[in-house]
Amino acid sequence: MALGHRMQTLAWVGIASLCLGAAWAVPAKKERKKVEKLKPDLVLYENLDLDNYDVTLDNYGDIMDLNNYEELYDYGDLAPKIEVGTLAPRPKDRESLPELATAAPTPKLQPPDTTNPIRPAPPGPGTAQEKLKRIDLTSNSISWADVDAFRFLPSLQELILPENRLTALPELPRSIVRLDARLNRIPSAGLRPEAFQDLTQLQFLHLSDNQLDYIPAPLPESLRSLHLQNNNIQTMHEDTFCNSQDQSHVRRALEDIRLDGNPINLSLFPNAYFCLPRLPTGHFL
Repeated sequence: MALGHRMQTLAWVGIASLCLGAAWAVPAKKERKKVEKLKPDLVLYENLDLDNYDVTLDNYGDIMDLNNYEELYDYGDLAPKIEVGTLAPRPKDRESLPELATAAPTPKLQPPDTTNPIRPAPPGPGTAQEKLKRIDLTSNSISWADVDAFRFLPSLQELILPENRLTALPELPRSIVRLDARLNRIPSAGLRPEAFQDLTQLQFLHLSDNQLDYIPAPLPESLRSLHLQNNNIQTMHEDTFCNSQDQSHVRRALEDIRLDGNPINLSLFPNAYFCLPRLPTGHFL
């Protein structure tokens, strides 16, 4: 009777132990599954020998499962901002690249010349200037000329200077035969005193359309044509063309005198033309 009671007690103790073990085993299994769910990569790495594993494009997915990967940091604010533009094509060779060390500075812009001065050429024996006979500088916006610009041209016969901006005439060589300085801005003060007296070969003196206020006398006896129209001449001397002290004086060469377009009244000077073969052209009223 006693033996049967003890065997029954031991059976109940064993059953109770099995129930307690099962009760403890269930939470442990659930906790383990929870850990495996939270860290699947750790479970994968436990079953993988990384020291002897070759990483290739084919097995890269076996090493790390990125399906549940979450970005912990947002690097958007740290990423550099890039502005998209157009880049110049790279030069094909190094010679086309600019040399920074030897780059020339940007030249400063200079104002354009509005006039072209006449300067003398240095004299010298055997040079071509000794044989120069004609100079034509028409319409060159010349405003002035050196005093000696033409003095060293001993063979110069024709000097053509119309349609410029001259306000004075330089010294002329004695070989000059024709001087044409029409359509300039030459006043009487721009002529040297007795500028033409010693030019014994001068035949044509054309100074029309300037700013002269008197006739440039004395004039050489060789003169044949004198054009002074369209100036500001208002008066003249009786000895401008003739020698009032010598009534036999005759100037047969001077046949062409033009004074039209000037404010002078030629009828006021009747004794100024007695030596001329022809009266000047101009206003006689």
